[in-house]
Amino acid sequence: MILCCGEALIDMIEANGAYTPHPGGAVYNTAIALGRLERQVGFLSGLSTDVFGTILRDGLQASNVDTSHVILSDRPTTLAFVRLVNGNASYMFYDENTAGRSLDRTSLPVVSADIKAMYFGGISLIGLPAADFYSELAKREASARVIMMDPNIRPLFISEPGIYRKRLTQMIACCDIVKVSDDDLHWIISGDATLKEKALALRDLGPKVVIVTKGSEGSVAYISDSESVEAAAHKVSVVDTVGAGDTFNAGVLAKLSQLGLLTKEAIGSLDADDMRAALRFGSEVASITVSRPGANPPNLAELSQGFR
Repeated sequence: MILCCGEALIDMIEANGAYTPHPGGAVYNTAIALGRLERQVGFLSGLSTDVFGTILRDGLQASNVDTSHVILSDRPTTLAFVRLVNGNASYMFYDENTAGRSLDRTSLPVVSADIKAMYFGGISLIGLPAADFYSELAKREASARVIMMDPNIRPLFISEPGIYRKRLTQMIACCDIVKVSDDDLHWIISGDATLKEKALALRDLGPKVVIVTKGSEGSVAYISDSESVEAAAHKVSVVDTVGAGDTFNAGVLAKLSQLGLLTKEAIGSLDADDMRAALRFGSEVASITVSRPGANPPNLAELSQGFR
């Protein structure tokens, strides 16, 4: 099983001057996508017992996501107000004292033995005390399970960049796979170095694989100091980009899982063909998501590749 650890929230999406609630959150979206791709997946987060929390739990269960690791409380659900301009999303978060953000190091759970890989990311790595909760969890479990992270950086949401960078560097060091967008990478490593130089510098911090997505230009994975693998983006008519990176990540994890490669040893010695297959599958999953409104990942039957 793959355990997705991080935020679940309600996206309040503007349309014609009104806001409509939709289940979301980067890590939540990845869990939903993995469930629809028929992978064994669980979700770990703090969820509210309020009406929005019920919507989030119902969404997980409808997509066959195990919720046994969810931590319930009566605190409110995080809300994200989303504006779409030419298909691109901008966000404003209401996250103080919420069920998700209030997790702390004293509530670290026991992770069941069937969990072979763990996925982290999103705004859950920013706000305290939950950010420390996830950081400590990743470090505690890194010796036994594959760890993947996508920081999905939201600069306007980071009030203390120095503290965030330190925590992020510590988490990167315990990861096996780190996926970043090109914008994320330039934020993490400033300066005039090339994208490749920055990706290899990120890899030097500890990950065995660094994946960089470049929007319509596709993706590239650095699997050693001397070898990289590229995959083109699928060409589709984009409705909006909500959930694109989240479902790309799910596709990569799903393909690696299907190939039997979600182990510490296998990730450390991935060959180019397997990595390319994972990137291509991630690209196809993401292309369907961006071709329709909101974070609405495809079911396995909608994909031309399947798990051949």
